[in-house]
Order: sequence, then structure tokens, then C-alpha cells
Amino acid sequence: MFLVFDTETTGLPKKWNAPVSDSDNWPRCIQLAWQLHDIKGDLISNHSYLIKPDNFTIPFEAEKIHGISTDLASQIGKNIKEVLELFVQDYNKSGFLVGHNVKFDINIVGAELFRLGHSIDLTKKDVLDTCSELTANVCMLPGGRGGKYKYPTLIEIYSLLFKEKFNEAHNASADVEATSRVFFELVRKGVFNQSVFKGYPDLIENIENDDDKPIPLLGLKHLNLKKESEKIKKNLIKKDTSENKIIDEIPDQLKATPFVHLHNSSQFSVLQSTSRIINLVNKAAEFKMPAIAITDRANMMGCFHFIKAIKNYNNNISKDSDESKIKPIIGCELNVCVDHLDKSHRDDGYQIVFLAKNKNGYQNLSKMCSLGYTKGFYYVPRIDKKIVEKYKEDLIVLSGNMYGEIAGKILNVGETQAEDALVWWKSIFNEDFYLEMMRHGQEDEDRANEILKKFAHKYDVQIVPTNNSLYINKEDANAHDILLCVKDGEKQSTPIGRGRGFRYGLPNQEYYFKSPNEMKLLFKDMPNSIENILDIVDKIDEYDLAREVLLPKFNIPSNFSKKNNASKDIENDYLKYLTYQGAKSCYDKVSDDLNERILFELNVIKSSGYPGYFLIVQDLIRAAKSMGVSVGPGRGSAAGSVVAYCLGITKVDPIKYDLLFERFLNPDRVSMPDIDIDFDDEGRNKVIEYVIDKYGINQVAQIITYGKMAAKSSIRDTARVLDLSLGDADRIAKLIPNLKLKDIFEKDEKKLSDDLRSEDFSNIMELKSLSKGDDLQAETINQARVLEGSLRNVGTHACGIIITPDDITNFVPIATAKDSNLYVTQYDNAVVESAGLLKMDFLGLKTLTLIKDTVKLIKYKHDLDLDIDSIPLDDNKTYELFQKGNTVGIFQYESVGMQKYLRDLKPTVFEDLIAMNALYRPGPLEYIPSFVNRKNGMEDISYDIPIMEEFLKETYGITVYQEQVMKLSQKLANFSKGDADLLRKAMGKKIFELLSKLKPKFLDGGESNGHPREILEKIWKDWEAFASYAFNKSHSTCYALIAYQTAYLKSHYPAEYMAAVLSNNMNDIKQVSFFMEECKRMSISVLGPDVNESYYKFTVNDNNEIRFGMGAVKGVGSGAVSSIIEGRQQKKYKSIFDLTKNIDLRAANKKAFDSLVYAGGFDSFKGVHRAQYLHDNGDGITFIEKALRFGSKFQENKNSAQVSLFENSLEVQLNEPLIPDCTHWTTLNQLKLEKDVVGIYISGHPLDDFRLPMEHFCNASLEVLKSLDRLINKELRLGGIVGEVEHRISKNGKGWARFTLEDYKDSYDFRIFGEEYLKFKHFLFENNFVHMRILVKEGWRDRDTGKTGDPRINFLSFQQLQDTLSKNAEKLTLQLDINTLDDNTIEELKKIFKKNKGKKRLEISFFENSEKIKLTMPSENHKISINEDLINSIEKKNIHFKLN
Repeated sequence: MFLVFDTETTGLPKKWNAPVSDSDNWPRCIQLAWQLHDIKGDLISNHSYLIKPDNFTIPFEAEKIHGISTDLASQIGKNIKEVLELFVQDYNKSGFLVGHNVKFDINIVGAELFRLGHSIDLTKKDVLDTCSELTANVCMLPGGRGGKYKYPTLIEIYSLLFKEKFNEAHNASADVEATSRVFFELVRKGVFNQSVFKGYPDLIENIENDDDKPIPLLGLKHLNLKKESEKIKKNLIKKDTSENKIIDEIPDQLKATPFVHLHNSSQFSVLQSTSRIINLVNKAAEFKMPAIAITDRANMMGCFHFIKAIKNYNNNISKDSDESKIKPIIGCELNVCVDHLDKSHRDDGYQIVFLAKNKNGYQNLSKMCSLGYTKGFYYVPRIDKKIVEKYKEDLIVLSGNMYGEIAGKILNVGETQAEDALVWWKSIFNEDFYLEMMRHGQEDEDRANEILKKFAHKYDVQIVPTNNSLYINKEDANAHDILLCVKDGEKQSTPIGRGRGFRYGLPNQEYYFKSPNEMKLLFKDMPNSIENILDIVDKIDEYDLAREVLLPKFNIPSNFSKKNNASKDIENDYLKYLTYQGAKSCYDKVSDDLNERILFELNVIKSSGYPGYFLIVQDLIRAAKSMGVSVGPGRGSAAGSVVAYCLGITKVDPIKYDLLFERFLNPDRVSMPDIDIDFDDEGRNKVIEYVIDKYGINQVAQIITYGKMAAKSSIRDTARVLDLSLGDADRIAKLIPNLKLKDIFEKDEKKLSDDLRSEDFSNIMELKSLSKGDDLQAETINQARVLEGSLRNVGTHACGIIITPDDITNFVPIATAKDSNLYVTQYDNAVVESAGLLKMDFLGLKTLTLIKDTVKLIKYKHDLDLDIDSIPLDDNKTYELFQKGNTVGIFQYESVGMQKYLRDLKPTVFEDLIAMNALYRPGPLEYIPSFVNRKNGMEDISYDIPIMEEFLKETYGITVYQEQVMKLSQKLANFSKGDADLLRKAMGKKIFELLSKLKPKFLDGGESNGHPREILEKIWKDWEAFASYAFNKSHSTCYALIAYQTAYLKSHYPAEYMAAVLSNNMNDIKQVSFFMEECKRMSISVLGPDVNESYYKFTVNDNNEIRFGMGAVKGVGSGAVSSIIEGRQQKKYKSIFDLTKNIDLRAANKKAFDSLVYAGGFDSFKGVHRAQYLHDNGDGITFIEKALRFGSKFQENKNSAQVSLFENSLEVQLNEPLIPDCTHWTTLNQLKLEKDVVGIYISGHPLDDFRLPMEHFCNASLEVLKSLDRLINKELRLGGIVGEVEHRISKNGKGWARFTLEDYKDSYDFRIFGEEYLKFKHFLFENNFVHMRILVKEGWRDRDTGKTGDPRINFLSFQQLQDTLSKNAEKLTLQLDINTLDDNTIEELKKIFKKNKGKKRLEISFFENSEKIKLTMPSENHKISINEDLINSIEKKNIHFKLN
């Protein structure tokens, strides 16, 4: 017999795999319906009962689904015991349990039986489930796990089988009828057959019919549960005769009462709120609120910005204003689950709002928030009640929204459980626990609020009204909905709801930052609740999160501290000791001037309170060097410190290069010093590991970064959600220049017109015009304006590291990040230092790795230990390289523009390089020609006041550096060092208020020194114009030094240097190609990989040729490379067999060997070409595989022999496999396979055979097509090899094609349509060599907007590249020098012409250079055939020629 049954319940379990004995986990059964069918399928009994709720209530969310209210079940429900007794009787008769997702129903009934003390195990019966993989394959609904089909719902499978709707789902009796019908229909169709259950033959015999009709409906009547519940609800309302006083205005007692929003999310609730902090603060000010809270979802990222914004607002309130200050309230909405360490199942917990009463409360909240990430993260950050108990001090708790524990349990679990939860929170927080009540006009809230009021009265808990604001204004609701769609990757057109085919969204537009009057009207019947808010505000102290930077304690070595144990200032003493120790090695003698400078700096460091900072930094750099990590010479203003130089923090002598300490640390205005450190990018992680080992994992973190929606991304995201076409979205995004949408729409148009190029201004005017429409494009633009700036994701700062004196969570909240093993601060780079954290920038500089690799190659190749920091800075060969502009691959000096200026300048001293580094940037670029002319004596050097020469001489009278302005202000106008630095800052950052104060001081000071006021005015004006561009000399000097070092290496060890350059760009194949061209220019050969010479990176062989690194070959991992290198330590490999016998074959698989074959890695083995390695003799096993098997067998036998009793049996004899005989690959095929594994052609290029037509009949390369705008109305002749081709048919049935053409330097994707396609399509196939003539024309003009589209390409002609020379060459002109022409040359030329007779013209151009004579004459006697043989013969004679 078949027992078909279904249940309706109070909800869903938390753990689906929990045993039925876990009564708290399994929801209660409130309806049980079943049918018993005999073996023939006939109905024997039919039952359906509502179950009386005994000591539990039916939650609202469950009632919404099935319609069974607590009142309905109480009135007509039966006792669970009676119902189960009837059920068990039929269960005992049955052989099979049938249902839809019946495992759930078995557990529900099983849990109820367990509660009654029954020991029946329902799982003992065979189960037939209509929701299974079997039925999924019937319905074939896409979207299941692992690419499989989804399991169907009862509605879906019913609709598919019977072609009719089933509307009464979630009424157990109707579901049972539908399930039984579905089951018997699946049997009839043979889905459930003999292979599925044993009773199939008897059943199918009875239900089969001749006319193939589906199983009929039984036609049972079912009670409409929702209607019955509604009836009862109405009757109860009628019986309630208590007078409800209608209040339609704000009560008098509330009119003067301020209102404060305590539950607000900002944009830091990632992709869940559009409210910017500044807008929240401004809105609170507009509504004259005395306070405002921030309660972001599970993070505290916005807290510091929030406090800062309110502080700024309060500070800007004038004394006469009637505005009052706002009190900031820091809070967070945390997810509180059962066990934050349990990650066996998903439990997102309940959302509870915590508010910090004071700084201690803030720290406790920060601890909890941090633990949510570091320990409890599973889908979302989570804490549990044990954590809450531990960190409860000085916190206020609000019960939360409908996802809070109490409201959530009322709606989803039951009132009893909700009440238990309230009792717990009340017991922990007492008067600091408040019930939160919201009125967004939602039925679920209304239902929950009734119970919350009852609880509040029963347990004497105060209620506070909140609004859970997620956006600022009501009109922002749509933009917020779009943001939620972006978060979930949904379209806005998908309906809001739960389950398949629905998306998450808010039910209405009431979640905005409502005014106090709106909130008072909503809660006009509960005036006391509004006043409760003020009680909370009064409990909260104001506090600031900003603090002085706290340094980790630096441990002074015990031997020093013992000697100086009486000193109260041990850190300063130790710093002084180290500085003078370093000075001895840095300087020949510590002069009085040097001593004075050191003492001055040490005194400033001491008074600033940062000696520990210098000790920490020098310790890190010392450790890095001891670990073999390259450290840069310094960066930024730190290079101006002699103390830093003596400590080894920097490598540039500030005395020698006149660098200023006060540019780094202003003696008059103490601020945190900032020393950024460059490490080689491969060694940076070693330094971070050292920091972790020294200070502890809990005291080191990286800094978070906030990925915000920029203008273009907000357009694209919004367009995706609104389903705007990709083309339109792309077009709108391209209209936006490098500006924010906010600026585009709010800035003055005249100002925009002045600031932007005419094309960009035209684009933004079109954008504004589009935004005024009423179509989808307009909506996209306007909604994107609201979303712009919203947080889209978080990441980690590329180089910032935080070190704290104690556990980092004592100072700031932290989180975890996907791309970092370290913790990350929840505060970003803009505020971490203000929050009191020591931030250090550990930068990974690729150039340092490049220098390090070059030095290693020099040691390997020349056995020379080169100390790069000791090379002479006056090396002629190095300056020659700069003078020629051969700076490709030279740090900071490799751009084409820089190369030009270097050729003009012809630098001869290191100071020239420092200046060029500072000048070559937007702004000062215009001063370079004058600088060059003055250096080369082509322009007079003049000074406004003669004493200025002292500081401007090195830059030929031009102010280049900020340090020069500082020095001159001291010399000319008696500025103090502090004021000089203030002047530098005011000019650089254009702080006009400060400049207006300093100008009179400069003029008066200069005049008092006898300088004319009008000249001082001119100097000041020049400084104002240039100082905003003036560069930091300290930084320029450090980076000029790195550049000089790279140039020194390139000029003295060119092959080694270029090998290192190639190695450091190994993962960017375009860069590899670019630098290989530079190698070619330098006459350095770059050879393909070779197993006898290559290492992982590029290296240099004995012939001074660069050998490709095996690590650059796809499929060859570091393990395989190490194994190959290890195997050749004693001697080079003689053959493939020798190699396989001597390497660890576990590290090098077949794929690695195949890739090495394609790349030419075995070409040095004589007698075997590449095709042979991958040839098989019909047995399906390639020769390379046989060689691998041979090597494996050899090693196996060798190992066996080593443990054998016979000592002399070590030499194992095995026959080497025969090398197969086969034809070579074609050159094109070989090069193509080479490129597949390396990314570029190494041993040649497919176009090498067509050098002549490429050189003489092409006037452009494909790279110029990147800027089609510049080529309009120009005819181009291009040559190349056709790559990927797609022939397609358009919607109107016409053919077109997309094809890629590749030349020596680049590739380009073309599209060809219409007549041109029909005319030239036979040229479009892969690996065809073509010559094309194209014309670039202006794009089509849009009739509606008048806007011109992208330029288009007209195809004028195609030719086979191999025919180009013969078809296009009409005339050959030889250029002969009269002075070198002799009879022998003439005779040889005659022989060449005779051999290549034809119909083309020949001209001879005679020239004589000294007299500048040139005479061109046509040949009367010779007509020639212009072909490759002829040209090659002429080239061998070194005769210059011209075609056409």
C-alpha cells in the first residue's frame, strides 16, 4: 500500500540534518493530511486535520504561507495525540511512503512522535519522492547545482504533467491530492517503474489506459484555510468593544520633544544603503535633531568618518546661530547566532543593534565586531551570546528590526521562544535593553508590534520607535532598490518575494530618513516611546576617536640598556648611539657642521616624541638586508634626514645633495614622520613575516580600501539592473570624461567649459540632455547619480601595514579580506593615523628585483660580487647611455618624451638626472627647454638677486625643487626653518589664506635685508606660479639614484641587465616582445628555451646571448624547471634519454615535456627535430611519452639495483626507444605552436619570408589603428597574417566577417560588411598572408543627436602577400657611389640583370657626396623581373636601392 502524506508547520528547521530528537530544531506540525492507496492505486482512506497548538503559537510568516492562524487551529484543530494515532494505523498498513520532498514531512511527524514518547522510526519504510533527481530530469528546469537540473516544486511538476494550474499549494490536504495524482501519473508514464519500486507491475496494470489519458483528479473538497482564518480575525475584532481613540495629529506633549534616529545604515553597509554620512549629518541638522546614530550592518567602517563629519559640523556653528550641536552615537547592527564557531551549517543569526555609551562601550563594540570577522565569519560576520555577555559593559541594546531575535521569533518561530529571548536580553542589559518598534506600514510589523507591546508591559521594558533608514529621501527608494539588485546580481524587473523566480527587495518606500514630525505622527499613540529616545541620548557620552599615534615598544638591546640603566630617556640615547655609530661609516670625519646637523635633527626627533619610530624603521631595514631583501635608497622627504642616512634607512647623503630635514620633520609644528620603504617585490613578504614574528599576528594588520562606484561603473551597474541594452550603456558611459556625475550635473557650465576639452564638454552636454528624457536611458543616468560613490566592495591597501603596541582590536575594529592572510583594519588609509595607529608603507618595487637579478647574473657569469650601492656616480659610459637617450628599461627615464629631452640635455653630472626627474611631469615640463639651453650655454643664466646663485646654480638659475624655495625664503627674508616648510606646503597645496599671511612677512623680511621690494614681489609671483609644480628634491634624488644604477648595469652588463628585465616582465608577453626589440637594437640575441642552458628566469649564456627562461613556457612549472636544472649539475644532457634518466619525473609531467618540445627546449639534441618528439608510429604513444616511460623504468630498475644483494649490478641496461622517422613541421606550424606555449614567436616570425613587401609596400603597422581619429581620410597599406576568422550572417540575412590580422608588432580585430565582404571574403581564412589597402573614414552621423560615431574602415583592396612584390613593383632604382664604382661591380650587376630579365623598369642613380652631385638615368638596355632573388643579390653587394 502507498501512504501519501504532507504536513504544514510553524516554519523551517535551522539544521536540516538534525535528528528528530532535537525538538528545539524541528518546527511544530499544525496540519497533517494523508491518503492510503492500495496496491492497485485505489483510495482506501483520506484524512486531513488541523492540529490544536498546545503551548505554542503559529508564527505570522508561516501563517502567510499556509493561512492557518493560531486562532483557527485552536478552534477547529484536533489534539496531536489523536491525529498521530490515526496516522500510525495507516502507516502500519502501508508499504511505501509517498510525498513531495517527503523527507521533511517524515522528520516533522517523527519529531512529533518523539515528543509524545513514541519509538516508531518512520524512515524504515521505502520512500517514493516526487521531488528527486528522477523528477528533475523530467521537468528539466535549469539552474540546479553542479550544472544539473533543479528539483521541481509541486506546482511545477503538476503543471508540466497535467497542463493545468494547481493553485492550492501549502494546504496539506490539497497537496496530498496533487501529490498522489502526480505520483500515479509518473508511474503511468514509466518514470517510476520496476527499477524504482517492487510493486510497479501490479500498480501499472490497474492505472494504464488505452487512450493515454492522464490520471484523473479525485475531486476532494478542501477547506480554504486563509478565508477561515480571516473570518475568525474579523469576529475577534467585532468582539473587541474597547474604544480606540483616533489621534490624527501630534499630541501637544510631543510637539516640543526632539526626535533622534537611532537605527541608520550608511553607504558603509556595503550595497545595502545609499546614505552618505555627510548627507545623514546634514539631514539631522536640517531636522534640528540633538543627536544621530550610525548602526551599519556588521561593520564599523564608517564610525571615524561619522564622528569627524559631526565634529566638523559642530565646529562650523557660529556663536550667533540658532543651530545646536549634534551628539554622535556610535553603534552597529551585529549578527548574533547560536554558536559563532559552528560552521557546519548556515546560521546568519539575528540582527541586533548595539549602541556605545562611552569610549569603553565603543571598544567593547569594536571587539565584538572584530570577532564577527576574525572568528565567526561564515557567509556573514557573526557573534554569539557568550561574546555578548563578555563585552556587554557600557552598551545599550535595541532589539532590532523584523530580523532581530525577538521580532524574528514572533514572526517565524513562536511567541514562547520570542519571550524567552526577551527575558535573556533583559537579564543581561537590564535598563539598557530597549524594544525597538517600527511602523513602515507592513502587516508583519503590525503583527509583531502587538506582541512587542504585550511583552513590554509584562516585563517593564521600554519601547523606542525607529525607522531603520537605508536611504535619505523617499525619492531615493528606487535607487536603493537598484543597489540591492546590484548586490544580488538581479534585474529590477524580477518580482520581489521569496523562493525561486523572486528577488530580495523592500516591500515599500518607507525606509528613508523621516522627519521628526513624520515619526511623531507614526507613534502619536505612544508619546512615552518618543521620550524614551531622549533617555538613551542622555545615557551616551560624547567622545572622540582621534588620538596621538601609539608606537609599539622597541626593545633596546640588553647590553646597551644595562650600561645606561640610569637613563630615563633610553630610546633617545640609543638612537643617538646608533646615529653616531653609523656616521663613522658614512663619513670620513664628523665635522662640526655635520655634528651640529645631527644634534639638531636628534633634538627635533626627541621633542616630537618619535625616537621609537626611527628605531623601529632601522630595525626593519637591518632585518630586511640580513634576509637578502633589497632595500631602496629611500623615497619621499625622509632622504633629507642625516639621522636616517646614518641609521641606514636611506642611502642618499643629504649633506652632499643639500636635502632639507625640515622638509621631512618640521621643527615648529610636530607631526608624525612618514618613512615609506621600498623593498624588492619578491622580498617584501619576508619583511612582513619578520614584522609578524617580532610584534605578533594580533598587532599587525593591513589597511582596508573601499571600492566605490565611480561615475562610469554606476552607469553600467544601473543599466544592467534596469535591462538597458549593452550598446546604450556603453555609449552613455563613454560620454563621461574623468569627472564625477555630481560635478557634471552640479558644477557651473561655464566652469566646466573652461576646464574641459571641447569634445568632453560636448559629451557632458549630451549626457545632460539624455538625462532630461523620459526613457530608460534618462532613468539610468538619474538613478546612477544617486548610486555614485556607494561602496561596492572592500579590498586591501597595496602597501600599508599597521603595527600596534598591543592587540589591534584595543584600538580599532578589524576584519578579514579574501586576498590577505593578515587582518585588515575596518578604517581606511584616510583615518588610520588619526585613529592612533602606526602606519608604515612597505612598497614592493620591481626595479629593485631587477637590479638584484642583474647582480646575481653578473656573479653567475663573471664571478664578480658587484655592490650596486658602491658604483661611481661619475661613470662616463653611464652618462653616454643617457645622452643617447637609450633608456628603454631604465627606471623613470624610459618614456619617448624623456628620451628626447635627455638627447637634448646631454647630462654629464648626477644633479642633471635629479633635475630631469623633477621636471618631467605636467606643469614644469615647459621649463625643460630653458633648462636644456642654459645647461648647454645657449641661454644666459641670470638671477633676480645675486645671492640666489648659491641655491639655484645647480639648476642653472631655474627653481626646480621645493627645497630651493625653502632655502631662499630663509636666506632672503629670514624665515625660520618651520616657516620655510609652511611656505612650501602653502604654495604646493595652494592654501591662499596661509599665503596671504606669509607674503607680507617675506616682503618685509627681504626689504629689511636690503633687497628691493619690487624684485621680491617678482620672486614671490614666480614662486606662486611654479611652486605648486615644484618637486620634492629628496624623492627625486632617491629615484634618480635607482635610475642611475639601472643605467650603469645596462651600459656595463647589457646582456645580464636585459635578461633581468625580460625575467621581471615574464608574465606580460607584450612587454617581453617590446624588450626583445630593444635587445635586437642592442645586437643581443635572444634564444629560445633550452634544457641545457635555461633556468627558471631568463639568463645569459657563454656567448653573451640571452637564453629564454623555462618559467616563461606555459605548462612548465617551477618544480619541473628545478628538476631539469638539478639533473644537469654534473654534466649537460646529451639526449632526451639522458634527460629522462637523470631528472625527477614526479616533478615534470608529460604536459611540461610537450610544452618544451613546442618551445624548442630540446632543439640542442642533435638528430631529432620537434615533429619527431610528438610523432607516434600508429600505436597511439608519442615518442616523448616513450622516452618518459624509458626514463621512469630506468630509474625504477636503478633503485631496485641499489637495494640488491649484488653490488655490481648498478648499471642497468635498457634499450632506448627508436626515434621515429617523420617529416618536419612546416615553418608556419612550428612557429604557431611555439607561440601557443610562449606567447610570442622566438625562432622566427611567419612574416620573415615576406620582409620585402612588408618593408616596401606597407606604409603603416597595425599599432597605428589604435587611434583611428588621427587617420581620418588617410589611405593605409597594411600587411600581415590572418588569425581567427568568424564568418557570420546578420539579422537581415547578409554575410559579414570578423577577422584578426597580425603583423610584427601588434594585432587588430577587423569587421567587414556588405559588398566589401562579398568581394574579399575568399582572402579571409586562418594563416593566410594578406596585403590590404584601407581608407579610414569619418563615422556615421546620428540624425537625431547629430553626433558622429566612431571612425569606420573602408577596404579598398586585398592581395596575397606573396604576390605583392611582383604585382606592385614597377621600377627598381639603384643608388651607386661614383667613388666606389668599378668595372668589376658593373660586370656583376650586368650578370644579375641578365639572370632576372623581365618587363620592369630599371634606373641607376649616381651620386657623389662631397660635391653633392646626383644624376638619375633610366637603363635603355635592361628590363628586369623584380623578385626576391634579384633583391637578395643586390643586398649582398651592399647596394642601396629603392622600389617604385
